[in-house]
Amino acid sequence: MDVTQSPLNPVVSPDAWLEARRELLALEKQETRLRDRVRAARRALPWVRVDKPYAFETQKGSRSLADLFDGRSQLLVYHFMFGPDWDAGCVGCSLMSDQVDGMLPHLNNHDVTWVAVSRAPLEKIEAYRRRMGWHFPWVSSFGSDFNRDFHVSFTPEDLSRETVSYNYTEVPRAQAHDELPGLSAFYRGSEGQIFHTYSSYARGGEELCGTLMALDRAPLGRNETTTMDFVKRHDEYSASPAGAASCCCC
Repeated sequence: MDVTQSPLNPVVSPDAWLEARRELLALEKQETRLRDRVRAARRALPWVRVDKPYAFETQKGSRSLADLFDGRSQLLVYHFMFGPDWDAGCVGCSLMSDQVDGMLPHLNNHDVTWVAVSRAPLEKIEAYRRRMGWHFPWVSSFGSDFNRDFHVSFTPEDLSRETVSYNYTEVPRAQAHDELPGLSAFYRGSEGQIFHTYSSYARGGEELCGTLMALDRAPLGRNETTTMDFVKRHDEYSASPAGAASCCCC
């Protein structure tokens, strides 16, 4: 898109711009207050005890869900779309994961562990991690019910139905894939009990992606035709800002 020849928005005087900006500021403050209310409601959600044993393949061998906490009381699991027969991880999940390594010291200091979980075998995960240059914990749930129980992986039988259960609703089959994204939170009590406290799916985790939040403040925003159609893996961009294939995860 060539936007160098003329502005896309009205051009006004500084005083008129300031008036418009103050109107937007009032709306932004409403958004902030609503966001605070949503966060409070999220923290107030009831919890569900997790008694089912799950096993994950890690670089240190098989580990349980309790082991993934790594000695902390809180665990955030990013459901990274990477199926067993996929050659690479999801483009959108990769964009999100580009943000993670810098967060880890802050999360860990706040008694929170971050782990990505995918159904791809561990050797595929490790190869893709090396390609992307990431260091955050990433484990395989291959052979486990974990992804299906948390509604982010679907069997051919699931996908043969008219709808699948995703994001707390029934999603038409045409909008579903064998893998879909999400984020789940867990708490581990002093006696070892594990509780599922929260899960978010589809676009529910956008605020965690700093790149998207920055683009939302750029003059042209995300400049997308379909959700995240501009995104590529960070090693796939050319020197010029050409279009990218649509992300399958949103």
